[in-house]
Formats: sequence, C-alpha cells, structure tokens
Amino acid sequence: MQAAAARGAGTALALALSPLYLVGLAGDGGGWLLSLWALRGLPVYVVQAVLAGSLAVTVLLARAVLRTPLRGRDYGAVAVMVGALAVVGLSSDEQPASVPGHGTTVVLAVAGFAVAAITGAAVLVAGRTDRRGLLLAGLGGVAYSATALAGRAVEIRTPVLATLAEPLLWVVICTGVAGTAAYAAALRRGTVAAVTGLLWAVEVIVPALVAVPLLGDEIRHGWAAPAVLGVMAVVGAAAVLARSSGTAATAEQQPA
Repeated sequence: MQAAAARGAGTALALALSPLYLVGLAGDGGGWLLSLWALRGLPVYVVQAVLAGSLAVTVLLARAVLRTPLRGRDYGAVAVMVGALAVVGLSSDEQPASVPGHGTTVVLAVAGFAVAAITGAAVLVAGRTDRRGLLLAGLGGVAYSATALAGRAVEIRTPVLATLAEPLLWVVICTGVAGTAAYAAALRRGTVAAVTGLLWAVEVIVPALVAVPLLGDEIRHGWAAPAVLGVMAVVGAAAVLARSSGTAATAEQQPA
C-alpha cells in the first residue's frame, strides 16, 4: 500500500494525505509496535529476521490476490526464508531485555539522535534520482536499526509516564519517524525492488552486529554458526523476493 501510494503521489503532501498510504502506514505502525513489544523478550537479531520474513507474505499474497505469476526462484526464496527463520528462532531462548549501563545508554542515545538528524536532513534535500533513492533506503535501514536497538535497551519504568524521561524512548520515536520518511521518499525515487531489498538487508544485519556485543544478546551455545548462516539466508532470500514480480505488482497498484 505504501509503495503504490508513493508511486501515485505527486508531492510529499499528497502522499501524506493519501488514504492508501495512511492505511498502509497504520498497518506498518501496528507491526512496528508489536516488534517493540517482541524486543522486550527476544534478541534483536531474532526479531529483525522475522520482520524481514514479511516479504515472503507479500509475495504469496500477491500471487493469491493479484494473480501475479511467480518464478521458481521466488518459491525457492520463500522456502529458504521459512527454513532460515526456523533456524534463527531455534538459535536463541527467550531473553528478557536487560537494563544497559549508563555508558551504553549514552552511546545509543547520541548515535540514535545523530542518525535521526542525518536521515531527516537527507530526506529534505534528496533529489529525484535512483542513486539518491538507494541512499535514502540505506539511511532508512540504519534509522530502523537504531529504533530496534533503542527499543531493546529502553527501560520501561513504573508508573509508565516516568518512561517519558527515558532518552532512548525518544530515540525510538525520532528514528522511527525518520526511517518511515526515508523509506517513503526512497520509494518515490528508486525502484521498489532495490529500495526494499537494501532497507531489509541493513535493518537485519546492522542491529544483529551491534546488539550481541553491546546489549548482551545471547546465542544458544553451539548455535553461533547456524544463527549467522540463518540471518544471512534471510537477507539473501529477502533480496530475491524484493525483485519478485509479486513485490513489484503491489507497488504498481494505484488507488481507485
């Protein structure tokens, strides 16, 4: 829905007021909130890998709803995605989020606000070129990566209103908004396959590399190699599915 609306909107304001985009954004926002909830009990690399699995759902729904023909490699990528997600899930036990030290909080906060500012500035000055679209997609992936890391590390206080004083909560909000704006702008400037594939690759790999050493996310003993291979397989399958005719077809649908 977001991709279709972005292709049909002439201006950023028209996109922001598009019912199709707003419905897609609401669904995306609901999934985002659920992912933040999941981050309270699961390692970042598990949650991000599962989120990337949404591309498999998109492709299969396009086949069922839009009657879009799929290539043999698309079905293969869906099978690889499912198997890889099973491996990633098995490589970790449920791990409640721990409260990070002051130094870690400062690093995440400074880096998060910097990423949000850089991404926001890039959206405002972006030109209408494919290359700039890929840059925006990459920055969007980094912003969403910061969202996931801050969402895992933020301390939920009692009463809940006390959480408003947590800087990492505002990192979650600022990077989430910046990532959404960058993705929308990237869809208007670049091809949906390249933009979506790059976004998911960054959004899966970057948090996984950072969360294990910085936040103490653990991999089940003896499962380090399968976990790494599983995450890489998810990224590879996402790249294939991003170029699927099913993914492209969802971007070509225009609002009635």
